[in-house]
Amino acid sequence: MNITVCIKQVPSTSEVEIDEKTGNLKRDGVDSKINPYDLFALEEGVRIKEKNQAIVNAITMGPNQAEEILKEAYCLGVDNGYLISDRKCAGADVLATAKAISEGIKKVGKFDLIICGKQTTDGDTAQVGAEIAEFLGIPHANNVLQIKEIKEDSIVVDVDLPTMVQTIEIQLPCLISVDKDINQPRLPSYKLKKATKDKKIISFTVDDFEDSDESKYGMNGSATQVVRIFPPQSNDETETWEGNGNELADKIAHKILELKII
Repeated sequence: MNITVCIKQVPSTSEVEIDEKTGNLKRDGVDSKINPYDLFALEEGVRIKEKNQAIVNAITMGPNQAEEILKEAYCLGVDNGYLISDRKCAGADVLATAKAISEGIKKVGKFDLIICGKQTTDGDTAQVGAEIAEFLGIPHANNVLQIKEIKEDSIVVDVDLPTMVQTIEIQLPCLISVDKDINQPRLPSYKLKKATKDKKIISFTVDDFEDSDESKYGMNGSATQVVRIFPPQSNDETETWEGNGNELADKIAHKILELKII
């Protein structure tokens, strides 16, 4: 079985500068990490590998520094790492991102199961996984809570719906986006870190894709544009009140009304 896990490098801090012209995050030189939701996807892929002798590939898109999360993926049990790195992909929205990753997955080769995290902490759109599946023309399921069974030609999963948990069977190949309750991610292995320290990461550019039309990638291929983006304002002002219970309750009630919370 061939499993592909889609991962992303995200800022490890909320103190990130924003390019006022493009509306994109300035990622260069910012401390980064694997998107937390993707750790659950990686763990699920490795667990399947341990039970079914599968091959697990990890793929990401980003600048060269994104190699770091692929190296960490090696320490978690991933077999091969692939990086899509091309300035032509810069500024991509979810549609152009999904297009690039789907082309990268096709470039990697045969796949039976694609696993994504539910969403990313720097975008929170939860759209890329489903859009990758649509570009590849395969079935998909979001908010997967559990993989119950893997059959020869299908996979049985529990999906978290607004009013119920539904068990569905999906034909392979397919894509699933997993929620954070699906497992407990393992810590990176020091033994695997030593064993994979010289392991290569394969890089792709748009020119390597089956569809190398530049108008479909990056800002050119984006169907949406950010009108305005800004970091939230922090308010660390504090007030200390003293008094008995009735006095403090009265002050809290007046403060709530003053702030128009209710």
